[in-house]
Amino acid sequence: MACTFLVDREGALLLQLRDGKAPYFPDVWGLPGGEIEPGETPQQGAARELAEETGLAADGPLRLFARQDLPEHQREKHYFWGVTGASQADVVLGEGAAMIFVPAAEVLDRPFTPGSAEVIEQFLASPEYRSLR
Repeated sequence: MACTFLVDREGALLLQLRDGKAPYFPDVWGLPGGEIEPGETPQQGAARELAEETGLAADGPLRLFARQDLPEHQREKHYFWGVTGASQADVVLGEGAAMIFVPAAEVLDRPFTPGSAEVIEQFLASPEYRSLR
């Protein structure tokens, strides 16, 4: 599985509210992302999922932030990050109930998919995120 921290010019993160029909973890928040297809690298999968779910691409190459094992869910997640000059008006909802840029101070005030809140908190405190400000 691969997902993306997409950060706008104000430092807000793009988050997805999963809809009630999601096969895993419906009605909770997560990052744009999904399964890596055969023949794809995690980075390629993250970029493809970002485009499919939001209509957006990062302004440059996505960079790996973390890899997380979730054995209780039989998943391995790759977290990438990138920046965008896009705004909320540019987001095309391709999957889920909502896809919104959320100010960093408000990001963790919601329920997340397993493992996501922990890595999001690490990202917001990271040198990578601070370098964007």
